[in-house]
Amino acid sequence: MVVKDLRAKSSSAPGIPGELLTDHLLNTLEAVRTIHGRIGDIPGMPSDFWTWAATAALLHDAGKLPDGFQRMIGNPPRQKPTVWGERHEVLSLGFVQLLLADLPTGQREWVAAAVAGHHRPFTSGLDGSSKLPLLTQYGDDQPRDFAAKFTPADPERLADLMEWLHATGRRHGLPFPESAPQANVRQLTDAAHQLFQRVMDQWEWPLPTADEGRGVTAVLLLGAVTMADHLSSAHAPLETRHPLDETYATRLVERLSARGHALRPQQWEASTTIGNLLLRSWTGSGKTEAVLLWAAAQIGDLASRTKGNPRVFYLLPYLASINAMTLRLGNELNSPGGIGVAHSKAASYHLAQSLADGCGGDDADPADAAIKAHSRAEATKNFRELLRVGTPYQVLRGALAGPVHSSILIDGANSIFILDELHAYDVRRLGMILAIMGFWHRLGGRVAVLSATMPTALADLVTQALDGRTALVEPPPESRAPIRHRLHIRQAHLTDEPSLDEMRERLAEGRSVLVVANNVRDAITLYETLGPYCIELHGEDSAHLLHSRYRRIDRTAIETAVQERFASGKPRLPGLLVGTQAVEVSLDLDLDACHTSAADLEALVQRFGRVNRLGTLAPSPVVVHEPAYSTRRGGGDDLWADGVYEAEPTLLGWDILTRHDSQTINEQVVTGWLDEIYTSPWGQKWARRVAEHRSAFEDAFLNFSQPFGDRSELTEAFDEQFEGTEAILAEDHDDYESALNLAGNSIAGRLHADQYLIPLPAWCIGIGAYDKRLKVRVIDAEYDPRLGLRAIHRDARQKYEPGEIL
Repeated sequence: MVVKDLRAKSSSAPGIPGELLTDHLLNTLEAVRTIHGRIGDIPGMPSDFWTWAATAALLHDAGKLPDGFQRMIGNPPRQKPTVWGERHEVLSLGFVQLLLADLPTGQREWVAAAVAGHHRPFTSGLDGSSKLPLLTQYGDDQPRDFAAKFTPADPERLADLMEWLHATGRRHGLPFPESAPQANVRQLTDAAHQLFQRVMDQWEWPLPTADEGRGVTAVLLLGAVTMADHLSSAHAPLETRHPLDETYATRLVERLSARGHALRPQQWEASTTIGNLLLRSWTGSGKTEAVLLWAAAQIGDLASRTKGNPRVFYLLPYLASINAMTLRLGNELNSPGGIGVAHSKAASYHLAQSLADGCGGDDADPADAAIKAHSRAEATKNFRELLRVGTPYQVLRGALAGPVHSSILIDGANSIFILDELHAYDVRRLGMILAIMGFWHRLGGRVAVLSATMPTALADLVTQALDGRTALVEPPPESRAPIRHRLHIRQAHLTDEPSLDEMRERLAEGRSVLVVANNVRDAITLYETLGPYCIELHGEDSAHLLHSRYRRIDRTAIETAVQERFASGKPRLPGLLVGTQAVEVSLDLDLDACHTSAADLEALVQRFGRVNRLGTLAPSPVVVHEPAYSTRRGGGDDLWADGVYEAEPTLLGWDILTRHDSQTINEQVVTGWLDEIYTSPWGQKWARRVAEHRSAFEDAFLNFSQPFGDRSELTEAFDEQFEGTEAILAEDHDDYESALNLAGNSIAGRLHADQYLIPLPAWCIGIGAYDKRLKVRVIDAEYDPRLGLRAIHRDARQKYEPGEIL
């Protein structure tokens, strides 16, 4: 058949022909079947949803028929490639129109929308589009002008391709007619033009509020097709065996029994809870095991309800803690290679690169074919594992939708989300997370929130976001939290000399001391002051600094050294760990004493949890120092504790703490303290602000009234909303690019380019230079692998100071 001459992709290596078009289309169709088997039936979606997705997958690239496209990708190889400039997906609509002629118009137009939208937006936003929208490129064309753009095309190839598509579709149960349509090239272009006009008429303007469900259906359908396109192009399978399976509970019980222990009541209750979970249990009480037991139960229940294979997302508040939790879960589940990482910047890069095919403004240089092939493989990795560790930020990026991010959105349908230490004090992030939580819930997801001291006000907001469907699990009343800490209050700031003398005294006594500052500047100052003293007493490996402004590769090395020294259950060694709030998440540490600057009470309790964690010591000292209150960048006249924590709740917590100076405390008592703060007048304002941020995120990002409109302008707004971004050092630029394009498939290289990223606050978006090609911000900075990021240079408008950020 002449159809064997049609190619879908450029050659990725000299002497090797590009992938056959028919192979690619068949692989994409089979990938949709695989995705359907993984995601299952999605609540609220039309019954024909997966049939539409499969049909769109088979037909999405059929428009690569014209001679112009084939020459552009180097087919035949003896001709010099030339830029074509047209959009193949628009011509693919002719095949949709002809092969689905017997289908009701509405159903045919759903398939057409997914086919037409799998690369480019239909319309541009108010600020224009970074890529030419389809309506702008073809909206004014008459049939003759339209046809001229897609010719010449070989009529024999057309006939053979139509026969092959028809036969393949019929074999896979798609709603094609009994006999293959007979059409010449002009009839094909006329059919494409006609259907294009109808699709544009349908989606050019925002949907009315009453049609909100159609917008959600559209972005999920687009997500199914683009994910299938990633999978088929990369030729990479999805994992089918879950690292968290029905045997976990048995293995955990056996492991505990061998040590003379049994499941705790709250762990047993979590394992039998079906539905959303609020888990409030003190530090060291086995929350991680409890929530994994819960997740295993949800996997079984969702699989039976949806006929899918549910994904589990373990979400941490800090990007910097991903590595440690990935390793911890790998060990816990005896599956070191089965735990994935939800990437961020590298994911966006590869998802975007894998969709670039050389048409109409994309980079058409054949030399890039190998890079694009690699990006297709790397994009697939973002969906491969069934259990992934990340941050809410990374999963929230699915709300950006469009061809690049819709696949992330549908991947969350019928999934299980574990939010470890959801922070009530960060109203903007909390509002965003509550918004997406409600969206996950509507798509069949299950959500667990776990915390040592979850305030009632936070539990109520989560319950409200999940339509009132949550179960609160906590230890029984007769099960008292261990008394692990004795509280001490100090008027001196953490960095003042009397405070330093007290810490030196503990180090001289052979204690392990945790020192937690509110900002990076203070943490570095404390480490540079106390570190040499500790090293002189206890050796080179005894003092460590850990905060959130490291390259991930350096953070990983530090975490490994910290756990080697201070891990829970290991023989106690003297030493010093200085850090910020980022130190508390996912690291299973146990030190002898804590000195910390006062902050939001929730944050303080999390810091206390790394001291006397197992309760094997007498109540250990947790010393809270009064912070310095000051204004901060962009904060107006409002005061912030050490430039980070809002003054009013910090002062409310300080007042409670001073009333209990020198007393022993536990997390159950602290929950009552938190309820006192969140029911105060400030707490009422807090609840209103959270609601405002939730509503703002829903309106900006989860309102899919124009699902095929350009949403690129939302990307920067998204980073600003989340108060965070990432950058690489200028000196790492070449290594970052090499990692993006050349990283192998080994487990050790899983994080590839992400190892160079440094987390930064959102206002740093204006600092340094943005590399549009690599989709990453590049900074010229003062950086030390031991101390982290200290300063960013060469920008007179903005200057990074580590005291301004957490």
